[in-house]
Amino acid sequence: MRIFLIAALSLAALPSFAQAPVKPTRLGLCAACHGETGHASMPGVPNLAGQQLDYLRDALKQYRDGRRSVPVMRAAIGPLNDAELDALAHWYSAQAPVRP
Repeated sequence: MRIFLIAALSLAALPSFAQAPVKPTRLGLCAACHGETGHASMPGVPNLAGQQLDYLRDALKQYRDGRRSVPVMRAAIGPLNDAELDALAHWYSAQAPVRP
């Protein structure tokens, strides 16, 4: 009986783990170059779709804080807080990458 109860509770919790990330409100400037789904629209701009969450989160913080010196990225990110950067990282990491 205990096993059944644990299995039922686990299945009930499953949809909350499988939810797709919500589109960030601050996606606009990022999408202008990297695309709304992380597929870059301009030559030389990296695709972000499917990148590792931790990598994206750290890179965004480095651009914001000036540890990565790319003026266009620093201007685009501006004064975004950690929650906004996290939402962007979650969004792009959850997008399907383009397969060659």
